[in-house]
Amino acid sequence: MIPNELPITPELVADHGLKPDEYQRILDLIGREPTFTELGIFSAMWNEHCSYKSSRLWLKTLPTEGPQVIQGPGENAGVVDIGDGLAVVFKMESHNHPSFIEPYQGAATGVGGILRDVFTMGARPIAALNALRFGDPEHPKTRHLVSGVVAGIGGYGNSFGVPTVGGEVNFHPRYNGNILVNAFAAGIARTDSIFYAAATGIGNPIVYLGSKTGRDGIHGATMASAEFGDDAEEKRPTVQVGDPFSEKLLLEACLELMQTDAVIAIQDMGAAGLTCSAVEMGAKGGLGVELDLDNVPCREDGMTAYEMMLSESQERMLMVLRPGKEDIAREIFEKWDLDFAIIGKTIEPKRFVVKRHGDVMADLPIMELGDEAPMYDRPWEPTAPAAPVAPDDVPPPASIGEALMTLMASPDLASRRWIWEQYDHLILGNTYQRPGGDAAVVRVEDGPKGLAITLDVTPRYCEADPVEGGKQAVAEAWRNLTAVGATPLAITDCLNFGSPERPEIMGQLVGCITGMAEACTALSFPVVSGNVSLYNETSGQAILPTPAVGGVGLLDDFTRSASIGFKADGEAIVLLGDTGGHLGQSLYLREIEGREDGPPPPVDLAEEKRNGDFVRDLIKAGRVSAVHDCADGGLLVALAEMALSGDRGATVSALPAGLPAHAALFGEDQARYVVTCPADAADALIADAGTAGVPAMALGTTGGGALTIAGHDPIYLAALRSCHEDWMPDYMAGGIEN
Repeated sequence: MIPNELPITPELVADHGLKPDEYQRILDLIGREPTFTELGIFSAMWNEHCSYKSSRLWLKTLPTEGPQVIQGPGENAGVVDIGDGLAVVFKMESHNHPSFIEPYQGAATGVGGILRDVFTMGARPIAALNALRFGDPEHPKTRHLVSGVVAGIGGYGNSFGVPTVGGEVNFHPRYNGNILVNAFAAGIARTDSIFYAAATGIGNPIVYLGSKTGRDGIHGATMASAEFGDDAEEKRPTVQVGDPFSEKLLLEACLELMQTDAVIAIQDMGAAGLTCSAVEMGAKGGLGVELDLDNVPCREDGMTAYEMMLSESQERMLMVLRPGKEDIAREIFEKWDLDFAIIGKTIEPKRFVVKRHGDVMADLPIMELGDEAPMYDRPWEPTAPAAPVAPDDVPPPASIGEALMTLMASPDLASRRWIWEQYDHLILGNTYQRPGGDAAVVRVEDGPKGLAITLDVTPRYCEADPVEGGKQAVAEAWRNLTAVGATPLAITDCLNFGSPERPEIMGQLVGCITGMAEACTALSFPVVSGNVSLYNETSGQAILPTPAVGGVGLLDDFTRSASIGFKADGEAIVLLGDTGGHLGQSLYLREIEGREDGPPPPVDLAEEKRNGDFVRDLIKAGRVSAVHDCADGGLLVALAEMALSGDRGATVSALPAGLPAHAALFGEDQARYVVTCPADAADALIADAGTAGVPAMALGTTGGGALTIAGHDPIYLAALRSCHEDWMPDYMAGGIEN
């Protein structure tokens, strides 16, 4: 037996998250009992977080190609051509379990990890976003978790020096035991300077770069692949600790080295640390890897091979260098006060060999560890259709104004200013549209090009009908990019679900992916990167299915982007798109009636494309002054958000015909936009919409200090602003409980 190794028992195998049949597969594969270090390596590489063993089969059905796609899924991040020799590099990943256990460091290292994924590809990060889900505001842990996560995101992003320009935050009791922290980052690279992870060449040096290795984060990936029980707090040592200042040095050192001809391959040490990065580099290149752990820089004494291979200490990279370029790389990294060490080499046998103190601690087949990890076709059950909810089946509110005030002050619609003001959203000087609109807009270099970025998903839709919910998540992202005038390019995703071992949960995953694939195909909106986070459940209670979609679009001229605020008094307000008064799964139904039932609004993808293309043409032609899509809360919430953003009211003199007023105002029908234009241009705009096959109607005019709906009392902006903006700061100060 190798010194310092433990005997392998069934209990030890189970503690490593491996099922008996998986362990038998290991025995059959290597023909002997694994060492303790080898067991840890298999545990890291074959867990759900790293291998996607329950989702790979279905992820293959997503469209991933297009004329604009340079690199799709399978690398650190996706790469999309934006012209003029430039590309946008972007990805979204989850850091859910760590953020629930230790919210500040969990969220902070989630930001650090996604930034590394981007600059590993050779891109300089220019924007960060996040999609957050918390439990019931009345739950005793929610306020603490919100505070810690927001502080962690701001603490890391602000210190690193990347603007956090947008995102989304929602609350629901189903996240009481498992919050979601999904981090997104985008960067700009030259199309002729993209770096990949696949190692090439025999005998090339493998170098360790960045910060030292410690005992933080050991088993982080395995922990992220298991559901919680009553022992969540005991898992705190599996959470990594980040240092944004070291990461900033690592960014500059990597980008400087990439300007030389020294780098063959590069991989971030993220989930499963040195194990995953080394295996992936070798497996992707069809080569073996040999590591000598005696050369790994450590910040703690006496670390074992097992600990070093599974540590998830942050701010670390692995590179394969061209022979003879070691001194160039060493000089650059030492200049930036970062560790540089040659810790191994590429080898011809397709083996993963790990040595420590002269002993061979692991000798495993590298391809089976990496690209050939287990893949399951798990049983799944489709979600049963929900009973329909007709507009006439939902009673009207006592007051339209009071209903709007209730919605605008609800946890899901209240202003997020308290959150985004803690983020530096202006650093680097390229942020053109700040948080609060349909999509963030960031200038590319010196312009005139700009990128629009958004994160979207409606989990209550996904639970009621996963296929329609998956379609809607993609369509909503496409619509939000369109609403600022951007041409949608591609998406990244973060698929957050409960245990795939439960057929009904696996059915949600299958349904959402099916709907997403259909929408991505119809909208020419391919998936270029992403992440799957499963086992988000505690004591058998799963989260709502939450397939978050991060969309990126291109603006030829960022200064011509549209925004949501009313711009002037006396302008015409026009509704584009068909209104059917759909109240199933609406926020009105939940917040006013206390019901969560019915099907989600159907998504007509041909209608989405037709209406969106028309809106984008209006923006490019300068024919509209404000644009906002209709989403949560429906038409009246969209009008209220436009009024608050522009600090001017509106008079609505007409509503879609044939519907109860509350259904017309609060229904969440899809493919709709509200636009404003000069009053004398409205008739021509509506006529052109008709020619394009887009339903359109004049709603009223902008101006005044209230929203006035014909036949109802005025809703004064001052009161509306107060209830909308006060909820979150009051809640976080402990002044209110719901």
